[in-house]
Amino acid sequence: MASGLLTMADSATVLSNAALNAPPREGMIVTDELWKTYDMGSEQVHALRGVDITIGKNEYVAIMGPSGSGKSTLMNLIGCLDTPSKGKYWLNNQLVSELDDDELARIRNKEIGFVFQTFNLLARATALHNVELPLIYNGTASDERIERAKGALRKVDLESRMTHKPNELSGGQRQRVAIARALVNDPSIILADEPTGNLDSKTGTEIMALFDNLHSQGNTIILVTHEPDIASYAHRIIHIKDGKVELDEKNPNRRAH
Repeated sequence: MASGLLTMADSATVLSNAALNAPPREGMIVTDELWKTYDMGSEQVHALRGVDITIGKNEYVAIMGPSGSGKSTLMNLIGCLDTPSKGKYWLNNQLVSELDDDELARIRNKEIGFVFQTFNLLARATALHNVELPLIYNGTASDERIERAKGALRKVDLESRMTHKPNELSGGQRQRVAIARALVNDPSIILADEPTGNLDSKTGTEIMALFDNLHSQGNTIILVTHEPDIASYAHRIIHIKDGKVELDEKNPNRRAH
């Protein structure tokens, strides 16, 4: 009898813990009172101050704010590159704010495709090998790796340049390689940090057209930018100021191609 009571008690504890760890709202990305504080000598700097956001599957969101607003810190937390000082973060209903570094690395590789302003490509590797890298890290077999990398390059119209190295590609082509690398694991989210920052305006427009196309295919896209013309492509804009959400609005003037 005691054993049965213990089992019931254990079940109640499990249910109670599950309720505590459940996100407060429905969404692919849910943050609850997210804080990030840095110790700068004797002073504390609050980069984020209690941020609550919810982003659903297949949304196209821009996170905007001036330099020092906290948008890059928020991007690092959403991308599982860092952990909050306080508060909680759920990605696909998993409470990732309490995971250790190894678990965060696994989530990053599986769920998030990163696109950076500086491309972050290996200079001596071909486009194909650069795109393969996330699959090498997760132990995908060679034949499957190559096919998936070719498929990702096909999605960004760059399959014909797969044997070229970065110095043999234009800036726009390098960013396409970086986007293909972000896509190769079929992630839940594409997280793009100032993706047109190193490109001329014509090439930047072409890259934003590519993001539009990826969104139409079902990808969830989050842009981090301080440029209003880049944010204008998103369907929703979250404005960050002094570590807080200042405004979260649907974009009434969205630029379409």
